[in-house]
Amino acid sequence: MLAGFAADLVVALHFAFILFVVAGGLLVLRWPGLAWAHLPVVAWGAGIELIGWICPLTPLENVLRRAAGEAGYAGGFIDHYLAPLIYPTGLTREHQLALGLFVTIVNLLIYGLVALRRRRLRQRSRGEPARS
Repeated sequence: MLAGFAADLVVALHFAFILFVVAGGLLVLRWPGLAWAHLPVVAWGAGIELIGWICPLTPLENVLRRAAGEAGYAGGFIDHYLAPLIYPTGLTREHQLALGLFVTIVNLLIYGLVALRRRRLRQRSRGEPARS
C-alpha cells in the first residue's frame, strides 16, 4: 500500500515537473528570479525528449508499482500517461523530437519576453526613452 502511494506520488511529481518544463516560463514573467530554477529544468526536459532518454522518475515509479504488487510498464512517462491522450497510436521518435523542439521554442519566446521586459524596466529606471 505504501509503495503504491509512493508510485502515485512519483506520477504526480513527474506531471508537475512536465508542467513546469512547458509552462514555467510563464511564472518567470511574473517572478524573474525563478529563471535560475526553470532554465535547468527546461534543459533537462527538452534534452530527455531530444536525445530519446527515459526520465529516471519512470523506472522509479515502475519499481514502486512492482513493490506494491502492481504491473509496471515499458516506455516512458509520456508514453504511458500522456501519449494516450495526445497520440492514441503511440509516441514515436518524431513525436519526441517535436515535443522537445516545442518546449525549447515556447521557452525561448517566453524568455525573449522576459529579456525585453527587463530591458524596458532598465531604460525607465535610467530615464531613457523607450524604444520599440
